Amino acid sequence: MSGLGRVIARRGLLLLLSYIAILILVAAVMEGSGYSQRIYEAIVRESVQGDIQALLRGGRTLSPTELEVIRKNLTLYYQQMYGLVDEKGNPIPPYVRMWKLVLNSLILNFGTSTKDSVAQLANRLPPIPVIDVIAVVLPRTIIMVTVAEAIMAAAALLVAPKMAYRHGSLLDKLLISYFAVFNAVPYWWLGMLFILLFSFRLGLYPPSLRVVMTYINNFWQDPLGNFINIVYLASLPIATIVIAGLGGWLYSFRAMTLRVVREDFVFVAKAKGLPEDYVLRRYVLRVSLPPVITSVILALAASLGGFIITESVFDWPGMGTLYYVAITTGDSNTIMGLFVLTVGVYIIARFLLEIIYVALDPRVRVR
Repeated sequence: MSGLGRVIARRGLLLLLSYIAILILVAAVMEGSGYSQRIYEAIVRESVQGDIQALLRGGRTLSPTELEVIRKNLTLYYQQMYGLVDEKGNPIPPYVRMWKLVLNSLILNFGTSTKDSVAQLANRLPPIPVIDVIAVVLPRTIIMVTVAEAIMAAAALLVAPKMAYRHGSLLDKLLISYFAVFNAVPYWWLGMLFILLFSFRLGLYPPSLRVVMTYINNFWQDPLGNFINIVYLASLPIATIVIAGLGGWLYSFRAMTLRVVREDFVFVAKAKGLPEDYVLRRYVLRVSLPPVITSVILALAASLGGFIITESVFDWPGMGTLYYVAITTGDSNTIMGLFVLTVGVYIIARFLLEIIYVALDPRVRVR
């Protein structure tokens, strides 16, 4: 294996070990503190009560003795389903459940969700595998949040170097003022204003964008028409995020490139009379690329988690909404699945950055 391959493999292994260590720590906290057991016991009681109520509503007459036998059998069934007891009814120790939770997390087996509000986000009835819910909900967040982040990153890459190159100019001052104003404006607050204006005043958008689920779920029945409807509905939250967040991206990228613009080699390039675009591309952006790429990749990775409040304002059924529903309903399986996904995406992003750093800067290989 070449030196480059060894460096990448070593750093990938360290990231993988870090990932496993984080999963073990979280599983130990959830099982060792008794949080998961209390949640599962509550789910068992709720499930047993629901099944018994269904029997009684069906007109079946049960004596107290029969009712108690059914209750015990159902309790044992659900306890085995959620891993609280083994086949013989003996309690499974927390440390055994902890390692099982770690193993299942590594193979993306997060169990099932029995919560109606979670299953509704996937347009299904409970119980539903958590991985299925995430697979259905994640693309909606990519359509809204990740696309908005990509637009802001692309715009900042085009404009911020010119701001730094012409620091102190009218363009630079205007964009800094733009950042100062909108940096204090939360996404969700601007979203409420846009809903008030474009939904209730102008009637251009529905007050709730949850209808996007219909177009996504039936996409292949009319690909072109559904694509147009999805883009139209997503345009309002995307515009909100871009308008409120672009200033931060511009200011951040400007700060990264401003340091490079003040270097001697850039002044020499200017003195030679080289075109501005050439200097920006070859002398400024090329040197500023590692921190810029870091910001872009980590921001895109973080965007997959969604924006809880902003998605709630638009009633957009994405990852942020799933996080909120899972937390408020105490759905530990979904919470663990979302956590594993978030950490896993971050680890993958870090690994990609390590590869990019090694490729861009040979000095990193010998550290």
